[in-house]
Amino acid sequence: MSENKGRVLIIAGSDSGGGAGIQADIKTVTALGGYAATAVTAVTVQNTLGVTGVHPIPAAVVEAQARAVLDDIGADAIKTGMLGDVAMVETVARVLDSARTLPAVIDPVMVAKGGASLLAAEAVVAVRTLLIPRAALLTPNAPEAEALSGLAVATTDDLRRAGEALLKLGARAVLMKGGHVAGATVIDVLVTPDGETTFEGERLETRHTHGTGCTLASACATGLAQGLSLTEAVARAWAYVHEAMRRAPGFGAGHGPLDHGWPLREKR
Repeated sequence: MSENKGRVLIIAGSDSGGGAGIQADIKTVTALGGYAATAVTAVTVQNTLGVTGVHPIPAAVVEAQARAVLDDIGADAIKTGMLGDVAMVETVARVLDSARTLPAVIDPVMVAKGGASLLAAEAVVAVRTLLIPRAALLTPNAPEAEALSGLAVATTDDLRRAGEALLKLGARAVLMKGGHVAGATVIDVLVTPDGETTFEGERLETRHTHGTGCTLASACATGLAQGLSLTEAVARAWAYVHEAMRRAPGFGAGHGPLDHGWPLREKR
């Protein structure tokens, strides 16, 4: 892992509760030794009980934020999260095209943990056609994979089939997240043209799962930005998120946040 790398440009929405979105992304990248820069796509009003407001940032402003970072600070990887609508997806595709040498981790955020929609229905097609072909790594959960692939996802074998279908849409790798698949063990499947790798562990009985998807994608992006191989980056990210869930601080009355900072305390 190079000490001169680790810059991650995050293009995503802000979570006022601090558990998901840009806030979770920054915490994750920092905890894993990277450097986080951001282009904020929306300001949301939310806490552990749900999202009560979404205020999009103009697409031109988002693009200007991203280009300001890339033109000066630079980046070693790009991670995307909540994008909202077709115009934002198109904007992000342009940004990715201007930085083709950088690996892009695409987290196709569609619905908040509490159920609020974070991606317009018509934008799903735009994600499928514009972002998946530009993804070094796509990180959908089961409902997102169903929307993008058109396949039902209820079992681990379904995860594999959907992952293979998403590869055919142009992603270079797909991390199929199995948190929505029933069972005592959570199994994620990393699908690549060279085969698959599974990551599994006990299902934690906890309501503190807010921001797990954002956190996992940002952790993967940090590893890639630091020069880890794809499998190494995903393995470290998976272990980091599992422990962050296990150590969740217990904040809020709903879907609580993770303990993003645990690796920093381990180093003391």
